[in-house]
Amino acid sequence: MEKDIKMVMFDLDGTLLPMDMDVFTNGYFKLLAAKAAPRGYELTSLVKGIWHGTAAMVRNDGSCTNEEAFWKDFTATFGVEALQDRPLFEEFYAKEFQQARSLCGYEPKAAAIVDWIKEQGTRVGLATNPLFPAVATESRIRWAGLEPETFEFYTTYENIGYCKPNPDYYREILKRVGLAPEACVMVGNDVTEDMVGLTLGMDVFLLTDCMINKNNEDIEQYPHGSFDDLKVYLQSIL
Repeated sequence: MEKDIKMVMFDLDGTLLPMDMDVFTNGYFKLLAAKAAPRGYELTSLVKGIWHGTAAMVRNDGSCTNEEAFWKDFTATFGVEALQDRPLFEEFYAKEFQQARSLCGYEPKAAAIVDWIKEQGTRVGLATNPLFPAVATESRIRWAGLEPETFEFYTTYENIGYCKPNPDYYREILKRVGLAPEACVMVGNDVTEDMVGLTLGMDVFLLTDCMINKNNEDIEQYPHGSFDDLKVYLQSIL
């Protein structure tokens, strides 16, 4: 059934970039802790502080950027002097974070499907949960075999004040790209975070290669499958 689809939005981690989120997160935190240790940060407390700051971003209501929400929470935990360490964290994402590439997989069909969609004249955006600074997001895009400029937009913690699964995250993106939800498809691997677009009227596709289904939802309610299945699905609606 052909629809008037104008844009396909993709998640990144576990979708375009294959990964086991636990393996990736644990390895990434170890790299960060090693970088921050000389400044007095201890692994357990640092990880706890980052998760606490992440929760603050997830709760964000758009009244500030996620970057501001994170650092407000982080300094509440570690003291305002932690702001002096921001250059250290920025350097980490530019340098040591690149080692985390080894914690991810690679799927050439990811870049191929994005290129194919663009060849159809359809717009492409990257609706990745904006918990990372731009430099880290741009790196992960490249690890997936793509370039940041491939996408009309990509969300980072600097440029938006909402997170998944808050429907306002998707509403804000739709407002920025000037499209009705019915004109968009959201492709992702996380049932809770990515399929919520359906509640707004977006089409959705659940990529099952690295699926996350924390609430054990019945996935039969969503179009789902591999990258090959995704292409068949998109051919039927584009």
